[in-house]
Formats: sequence, C-alpha cells, structure tokens
Amino acid sequence: MAIVWSSELEIGIPVIDAQHQRIVEYINTLAQVQKTKSQKELLSLLDELVDYTLSHFAFEESLMEEAGYPFTNAHKKVHQLFAKRVVSFQQRAKVGENITEELMHVLKAWLVNHIKRDDHDYSDVVKANMAEATKRAKARKGSWIARLFHA
Repeated sequence: MAIVWSSELEIGIPVIDAQHQRIVEYINTLAQVQKTKSQKELLSLLDELVDYTLSHFAFEESLMEEAGYPFTNAHKKVHQLFAKRVVSFQQRAKVGENITEELMHVLKAWLVNHIKRDDHDYSDVVKANMAEATKRAKARKGSWIARLFHA
C-alpha cells in the first residue's frame, strides 16, 4: 500500500516538504517494484533512495545547525540509525534476500512518524531563522554599500 501525501505531513518549510514528497514517491515506487519482483529494479531504486535520503538528511541537519536548534545532535543520531538500517536492507537485497515487504513496512512507518514528530519539532526554529535571514538579506540590499556596487 502506498503513502498518500497529505497536509498533515507538511512541516511548513517548502524545500523540506518537497524533499519529503520525493521520498514518499520513492517509497511508492518501491511498492510498484514489489509487485514486479524485479531484483534489478529494486537494487537500482534502493541506491537512489539511499542517496537521496542521505542528501536530504544532510540538508535538513544543516538548516537545524544554522538555526541553532538545540536537539540537532539527537536528530542527527536518529538519521544515522535509520540510514544504517536502510543500508542493511540494501545489503540484504544485494545478496538476493526478499526484503521488499519488510522494507516497505519500515519505510512507511518510520517516515510518517519521523516527519510528524521529529521534523515538526524543529520546524518553528528553522522557519524563524529562515525568516530572519531573509530580512537580513533584504536589509543588505538596501544598504549604502549595496547601492554603491549596484548603482
């Protein structure tokens, strides 16, 4: 069964919400691959899912660090443990083990719970930091030095 994206999975940071939607698309594609039982497709999809998820985690963590989110290290640890778990599935699939049903269950449960709990927890801090950074950038554009170089 696929994950249906809904507003309750949004954390209000458009770039992160878009990345989460992409991860949901990967999981839903995995559900389709599960039906075809193609090991080649599964391994390729797992490679893409792992790469994309790791880059998402790094981006998300950088936003938290920049915002001074006090639980960044704990959040990173959650990411590391999950990544380790998914890589384990990837290794099991590479030796021919049928992991798709178990993997689907783990991915769906983890992602939804992680977004609703852990990601929602940092969203206000990161949104406030992004708003402040936008304000600072706009103020710099209006400064005399900015006008000097763009006049």
